[in-house]
Amino acid sequence: MTDPIADYLTRVRNAYLAGHKTVEVPASKMKVELTRILHEKGYIMAYKVVEGKPYNTIKMALKYHPETKKAAIKKIIRVSSPGLRQYTDVENLPRVLNGLGVAILSTSKGIITDKEAKDLNVGGEVICYVY
Repeated sequence: MTDPIADYLTRVRNAYLAGHKTVEVPASKMKVELTRILHEKGYIMAYKVVEGKPYNTIKMALKYHPETKKAAIKKIIRVSSPGLRQYTDVENLPRVLNGLGVAILSTSKGIITDKEAKDLNVGGEVICYVY
């Protein structure tokens, strides 16, 4: 596998499209931070890192609207890839759906959202858009 972050985002996207209640993905520090942000922003209900013998996994409980059963995440898009990294400075931070969505960035301050990057006055690599 050449892009583990794209694999992570695809597993989450496919689980929502299939209507699953949970999804498990192989864990890494970056994936745990991405999952933490998704949980803080209300896109998933809960998560936990499960210790395993060959490798650790992240188990996520997906979030749906209680009445309409629509997924909390409409789209989750990988922006930067290993072949073409997308960087931005603080003046050109992306706005997803005019501020309704979230752009997740990898910065010198860690994995943070576009709003946190603006507050901290840092730029970085744009990992993905979520809305």
